[in-house]
Amino acid sequence: MALEQYLPLFSLLALVILFAALSFVASQLLGPRRPTAAKEAPYECGIVPEVEPAERFPVKFYVVAMAFIVLDVEIIFLYPFTVVLKDLAAYGLVTMGVFLIVALVPFGYLLSTGAVEWGPVRQVAERVGYRVLRAAGMPGRDGLDPTRPAEPVEEAA
Repeated sequence: MALEQYLPLFSLLALVILFAALSFVASQLLGPRRPTAAKEAPYECGIVPEVEPAERFPVKFYVVAMAFIVLDVEIIFLYPFTVVLKDLAAYGLVTMGVFLIVALVPFGYLLSTGAVEWGPVRQVAERVGYRVLRAAGMPGRDGLDPTRPAEPVEEAA
């Protein structure tokens, strides 16, 4: 293959980069500069912020976002699998079954812990204690009571 075959591709790539660069330069040179307090303020869904936010976003927002990204990736991998299912035979079926288990078990755990429920925090926390296995020593219904003083540990003789 000769490099001449790629000349249209390279020229198109150069034109795209040149256009993007010239657009930024033209915007800076020709655009009006009249900053106001309203233009400089952060824009959040049309609500004008009156005070600074008291706290950061809870981790729950990011957990939900990551869970849906994982499901999107899973769907992306499932589509080609369904197209070539007959060619893969039993090996492909087992491989995809393992992939689904690896992807869906953590998602099921998130659902069982209430990670995607948006109710009041207290309500969600009460439901979590009844549906999730807890590690030994964790506070909860059958675990340690955080208000009770620690019991002395007996040493083996």
